[in-house]
Formats: sequence, C-alpha cells, structure tokens
Amino acid sequence: MPAKPANAARPAKPGRPAKSAGPKAPVGKPLAPDAAAAPGNAGKTAPCAQPKKPAKAAQTARPPKALRARAQAIFSVLAARYPAPAPMLDFHDAWTLLVATVLAAQCTDARVNMVTPELFRRWPAIADLAQADVLDIEAVVHSTGFYHNKAKNLKAAAQRVMTVYGGAVPQTMAELVTLPGVARKTANIVLGSAFGINEGIAVDTHVTRLAFRLDLTKSADAVVIERDLMPLFDRSQWADINHCLVLFGREVCDARKPKCAPAEASPCPLLELCPRKGLK
Repeated sequence: MPAKPANAARPAKPGRPAKSAGPKAPVGKPLAPDAAAAPGNAGKTAPCAQPKKPAKAAQTARPPKALRARAQAIFSVLAARYPAPAPMLDFHDAWTLLVATVLAAQCTDARVNMVTPELFRRWPAIADLAQADVLDIEAVVHSTGFYHNKAKNLKAAAQRVMTVYGGAVPQTMAELVTLPGVARKTANIVLGSAFGINEGIAVDTHVTRLAFRLDLTKSADAVVIERDLMPLFDRSQWADINHCLVLFGREVCDARKPKCAPAEASPCPLLELCPRKGLK
C-alpha cells in the first residue's frame, strides 16, 4: 500500500468547509460593508469598542406641585414671623462673617460672638491675620472648640485671600470653597448675607432637622438636602429660608422637645403644614 504524502490535508467533511492553512484572521469586529469596501481597508477589522463613559448625574427633577405649594406656604408663615432674617453671628463685612462662620462649626453662635471681638481687635485686617502666629490665634479661639484646625485654617484663608484674591473676599462659590476651612455652607452664608448673591441654600444642623420633619427631603446628607430644597423655593428666598429655619429651630422646633405637642396647646404656627416626620 503506497505511503501517504507528508502534511497532506484531510478532506473536508460534507457540509463543512476545510480549514485554511494560512494565518488566522485578526480578532475584532468586522468593518461595516461600506467601510470594508473603501480603498486600503481590505482584510482589516474595526478596533474593539471602547467602554462608554458613565453618564452625568441627571438634573434634579421638578418637585410635585403640591410639595412646592406647601413649601411656599411654610416660607410665608416663617417670613411673617421673621420679617428681617439674618445670621445670628455678629459681623460687619464679608471677611468678618466668613471668620465667624468658620468658628461657628460645632460651636454656638453666642460663644462665637464672645470670641470675635478680641480676634478682630488684635487682627483687624485680613493682612494682619495672614501674618499672625498660629499659636496666638489658637489662644484667642480656644473656647470655640477644634481650635487647632480653626486657627490654622483662618490664617491660611487670610493668606490665600491676600495672595490670590488681592485682599478681597471672592464673590463666587467656586473661589470661596478654595479657601481653607470654607465649604458650601459657609460659602452660601457669605454669598447670601454679605454680598446678596443667592448661589444655594446653606444647610446646617437646624436646616437638616427641620427639612426632614417638614418632609421637604428624605435625606440626611447636606448636599442632597440642598439639592432638594432649592427647587422648592424661589432663588430670592434661598438666603432667607436658611435664616428662618435656623431661628425657628431654636425657638420652636427644638431637636429634643419640639413645641408641637399637645396639638391643642401648641404654639407652632406650622402645625397644619408639618407632617412631624420622625416624631411620635
């Protein structure tokens, strides 16, 4: 019997084309017919598809009309109660308000108002505080708590205002939050109360508590709460609603003993508008 020739290809099975002995085709998605027909594209494949970039967060949806109407009714009651709402902190310009707000973190406004007179007596100008010794600043602000960080941030903020912003407190959110110790809450307070610019709603512990009890938000996160509150109020109301909620939270809607019970004797003017969420 004659020997088989070396490397002889096996005959193809019926219905199945024979494998090619040539090089393997490149891995990838075939080009579309119109692209494959273009000169120079013969035998090429399209590059593998790149993963899509994550979509940007969707814009805040418009609140239900009934919710916004209730929010406006709440604002009307509070605006009548507090016709000239303002920060409880003592200040006379943007810088003194910024400093006082930084010191007010985890501290009462009353305590801050006891500290700032001496602070501004010793360092009346921004340039003065920029050159002050941190240990000296710490000694003055010690009673406000977290005095190491507060003193360090105040000196660094003063230095940045002097070197970057020409000695003037900036008037935009993007610039203010570059100052050490300044986040959105402080920036919103400075913009709204010192410059009359409503960029957002300052969310502190009082606003967080009341916004939840009034069922204006489902969140306990300050950023989310601000996003939820902004469409409920007109831009012109953004600074005032913060001050009104803070004042009302101190006088009536206390954290532990809100004055809304018993209902028949309650002095709360928002009783009919408030679901008392989270309260028994």
